[in-house]
Amino acid sequence: MHFGLTSTSPAEQQQTVAKSLGLGARHIDVGQRPEEGQVVLADPEGNEFCVLAPR
Repeated sequence: MHFGLTSTSPAEQQQTVAKSLGLGARHIDVGQRPEEGQVVLADPEGNEFCVLAPR
């Protein structure tokens, strides 16, 4: 299962990423492109999740 966390603004997306990293997540590369607007992370156990840009 792959979770996607939504955000209401670019600032909220950045805050969610920062909080996740502070809790032990790490950036991972699954082939995403910057223009896709998502940040892909993995929790400490390696489970992937995305923090999505607002739509």
